[in-house]
Amino acid sequence: MALNNTTLHSDINSSMKKSERILIVQVLVMVFLYINSLLIFTFFKEATFYTNTRYIFFAHTLICDCVFLFISDLPLVLVYFQIPMPAGLCVIICVVMIILTFATPLTLTAMSVERYVAICMPLRHAEISTPHRALYGILVIHAFSVLQSFVVLPIFVASVPLRFYITYRICSVEMLIVNSWQSHLKSAASQFYFLIMSSTIIFTYIKILNAAKMASTDRKKKSTSKCLKTVILHGFQLVLSLFLLWCPFIEIAVLEINLELFVNLRYFDYIAFILAPKCLNPLIYGLRDDHFYIVLKHYAFCGLNKKIHPKFIDQ
Repeated sequence: MALNNTTLHSDINSSMKKSERILIVQVLVMVFLYINSLLIFTFFKEATFYTNTRYIFFAHTLICDCVFLFISDLPLVLVYFQIPMPAGLCVIICVVMIILTFATPLTLTAMSVERYVAICMPLRHAEISTPHRALYGILVIHAFSVLQSFVVLPIFVASVPLRFYITYRICSVEMLIVNSWQSHLKSAASQFYFLIMSSTIIFTYIKILNAAKMASTDRKKKSTSKCLKTVILHGFQLVLSLFLLWCPFIEIAVLEINLELFVNLRYFDYIAFILAPKCLNPLIYGLRDDHFYIVLKHYAFCGLNKKIHPKFIDQ
């Protein structure tokens, strides 16, 4: 009887601990979704923002982050409590997550290139950096992001019977890996993407750094210095994105060893490499960009403070 009571007490404590952890994640997700939603609302309320390339890319990252947080939260909760879900729904969620995993770092790379053009090619910036080209750039970004899903999805669809999609499974991206070579191919493709993105960001940083050294006026020095800091933050976000790309390969190895350890590792990865990078976007543009910050304050305070009305933005 004593042993049964001890076991019951241990199970209750374990359940409470899981509930507390999930509650923490839900609070963080809700906070980030609220902040990102406010930033998206601010973007669409001012016409000057969605006619500017860097703000278009910024809004795109916010939308991608919001969708990713929203759809990845449900599998995390179900996995943590080891609750199965329909396999067909899980496949759809996993494919969208794979696409959005690459959409954000690719957009960050495009934003760094835009800053490079603004600083190093100022006379051609207005010609090159246009809203239409930004939209075409977003289409290209999603085209490259979709390519990643073709590494695993067609083979998965061809390998599993139709009845598989109505079965209930613990939802995980690893479920899409049918053959071990797919995992290696997916890893190689991810590393190639990262190499291209990191090389591009390093190139833009070096070019902007050289422009900063050659700046002749204090205003230009201040502008280039701010661009350098922005590119550095983009690089840091890219490093966090690289860790996110590695996480599935580490998790699948842990899953074969111990399910409980896999669940705890996935919880840590979600906090460190999904939630943490998503909070950097508001920091980079929502707070550091003077124009956007003024308009954001106006709508954050529901327009009550007339001193920060958008009409006071310097055009």
